[in-house]
Amino acid sequence: MTSGSPEADRPIPPAQDTEVEPTPAEPARPPIEPPPTRTRTSHAFKGLIAGAVVLLLLLIFILENTERVKISYFGADGHLSLGVALLLAAVAGALITALIGAARISQLRLHARRQRRRQSA
Repeated sequence: MTSGSPEADRPIPPAQDTEVEPTPAEPARPPIEPPPTRTRTSHAFKGLIAGAVVLLLLLIFILENTERVKISYFGADGHLSLGVALLLAAVAGALITALIGAARISQLRLHARRQRRRQSA
């Protein structure tokens, strides 16, 4: 029983497992990007945690060094615990360093401002 055409007499091959991509009904969307891992807030939070750890270590240091010592400064005398005296010395050193740093920064900004004026003129 042939129909006369060679195509009709050929057996139908079995279906193969091929992936057929469906045509999208909507336009393709760009992939979703993960949120950034380095933000200002994350840096601030890390700084806050580091500051809390430092303060905790300072508190432990002060509580362990409670022996009273005599302090003399420019003729003023007094007694403080050793931990508090060392903490005050560290704070004073940090303030002096900050003042010198601020003076240097303002000096550099003034120099940069003068250079911009000379270049624009």
